[in-house]
Amino acid sequence: MKIAFQMDPIQSVNINADSSFRLAEEAQARGHELFFYSPDRLAYDEGRVVALGQWFTVQRVQGDHVALGPEVLVDLAEVDVVWLRQDPPFDMHYITSTHLLDRLKGRTLVVNDPFWVRNYPEKLLVLDFPDLTPPTMIARDLGMIKAFKARYGDVILKPLYGNGGAGVFRLDAQDRNLSSLHELFTGFSREPLIVQKFLPDVSAGDKRVILVDGEPVGAINRVPAEGETRSNMHVGGRPEKIGLSERDLEICARIGPLLREMGQVFVGIDVIGTYLTEINVTSPTGIQELERFDGINVAEKIWQAIEGKV
Repeated sequence: MKIAFQMDPIQSVNINADSSFRLAEEAQARGHELFFYSPDRLAYDEGRVVALGQWFTVQRVQGDHVALGPEVLVDLAEVDVVWLRQDPPFDMHYITSTHLLDRLKGRTLVVNDPFWVRNYPEKLLVLDFPDLTPPTMIARDLGMIKAFKARYGDVILKPLYGNGGAGVFRLDAQDRNLSSLHELFTGFSREPLIVQKFLPDVSAGDKRVILVDGEPVGAINRVPAEGETRSNMHVGGRPEKIGLSERDLEICARIGPLLREMGQVFVGIDVIGTYLTEINVTSPTGIQELERFDGINVAEKIWQAIEGKV
């Protein structure tokens, strides 16, 4: 098959951690042809959805991991699969790309399905499962946020469309910074904030469970660095081997059918203690860490699901 990757520059990825690289590596091993373009090279042109990019090959050699061909314009209706893999922020640039990729429906398989990526970003899809999640508020009004904090005392405040642990604050009962943080966030963004009851279990780790076409295939535990609340690996979280608990499987059984129905082939959910906190559909990570810990080929499972759909 011909496979296009819409992603951030492939030349600069960490080949030992990046999930998009691992997906490309496995696709190449399965005989597929690979095409790369960055999101700003996606365009609508008189009825066609096109991208300016390069055909490429990969190898697991740090610093020499990708060989790019000459730049060409490709009609994306003529490839078999497009991977929507650029990192957030989930802004209007990101949303516009999902609208353009929507126009390929019925001709090219886009993974994950851009319609539902747009309509169910990570911190919003969990709202469909209030009994699985910690107490949550999404609001912009400072008074409402203060009332929520007064209700629970110890909370996490973060941007609704943030990623990688950026802009995440823990505000305990003695904290005096809520008003200042609200002023900071609302000063540069019109978006609401999300505030959740703090879960002390995060000290033992924030579990990333990977689902392929709605089925759990394994998990890694991300343990916060000393003195940190955030467990994201982008900010120093340490990945550890861990199994799936009965609660993890219960959560996956609840959300899996919906993910499958919405065409979300590769999903990473976050679980702290017994609570589901996020359902990551935009550009989830964790494949390589899980493969190293559990000795399974997660990328192969993902491609088997995609090949079955095509």
